[in-house]
Amino acid sequence: MNSTTKRPSPTIQNLLKTHFGFDTFRPNQEEIIENVLAGNNSLAIMPTGGGKSLCFQLPALVLEGMAIVISPLIALMKDQVDALNANGIAASYYNSSQEPEVQEEVLNKVKTGQLKLLYVAPESLWSLTGYFKKIEISLIAVDEAHCISAWGHDFRPAYTQLSRLQVNFHKHLLLP
Repeated sequence: MNSTTKRPSPTIQNLLKTHFGFDTFRPNQEEIIENVLAGNNSLAIMPTGGGKSLCFQLPALVLEGMAIVISPLIALMKDQVDALNANGIAASYYNSSQEPEVQEEVLNKVKTGQLKLLYVAPESLWSLTGYFKKIEISLIAVDEAHCISAWGHDFRPAYTQLSRLQVNFHKHLLLP
């Protein structure tokens, strides 16, 4: 194959095996992923351990640009990013627990297109929109969307602004 010949894009089955080590999808995962890849907004309600994260992580590998994953928990962000990096996927997170030098390193990766997934806390999201407007965003996922409920004891007001994402970035939204 010469350098001008395009390679066929990998199928989602190949990506599932190569990056996540699974031979088959769990119930509903493939349909959700296909819906996201078709450019549709999605709401995925699955039990704990049902494979919700794969429903936005795998499409992020297929689509051009970087996926933004809004996550409420710093420990969850770190666990997800560590697992993705261990599987050869360029991912990082940005939150208030990081030293300024680390935050700057993450932002440089965003600017230079080195990431496929960026996990960010809802409170940090709007301070990063200037960066996001300069790059291609593939999709936006709100992980642990049950935290959005205004009735919970630990409701975070930053979630009330998430509806602006679709208006500002015109990208499909996945709420797993």
